[in-house]
Amino acid sequence: MIDRPQRTPQSRITGAEISPKKLLAEIQRLLAERERAKKALEAAQRDTQTAVAERDDLERERDEYLAALQRERAEFTNYKRRTADERQAMLGLANEGLISKVLTLADDFDRAIESRPEAIGDDPWVEGIAAIDRKLRQLLESEGVKPIEASPGVQFDPREHEAVANVPNTGRPDGEIVEELRRGYRLRDRVIRPAMVAVAEHDPDSQPLHHQPVH
Repeated sequence: MIDRPQRTPQSRITGAEISPKKLLAEIQRLLAERERAKKALEAAQRDTQTAVAERDDLERERDEYLAALQRERAEFTNYKRRTADERQAMLGLANEGLISKVLTLADDFDRAIESRPEAIGDDPWVEGIAAIDRKLRQLLESEGVKPIEASPGVQFDPREHEAVANVPNTGRPDGEIVEELRRGYRLRDRVIRPAMVAVAEHDPDSQPLHHQPVH
């Protein structure tokens, strides 16, 4: 039997030792891996920052486009409203001009009816004229035209009345309407023709009323 040489503890330690060359190579490998990991982390961080910046840019562009769209929509709405108002105003002026001409015709009917001879008061022709006058009044009223109150006893109002004569010694208070000389009209809330009136004047030596017609 061949005796094998016994390994001493010192020989086992020597066998387990790594050579300095291998140890240095292992350290360099670990350092290289750490450097690669560090660079990969930095690259990932840069990519994240870039992605965040791109997201912020997209959100900013989205907000700018949305704000611009809202402005355009508001401006378009204002334009439509302004155009509608202008068109309505133009139609109103056109209607007012036409109504003023119709009112002149209504004045002619008033004078014709008021000055008709009593002898033909019951004549069918006169009744026909009166019927046309009533239809004309109804037409004007349907368009928002109403007569201004200017009967005797009503207080003179420069916004609705035009004083063309002062009448002294009527027994009425100063500024009270004595007679309506021409009917006035209002188109909805706008006076399109003031009523021509004679106004009471208590003192005959006082100055006449000077009134600028309302248009």
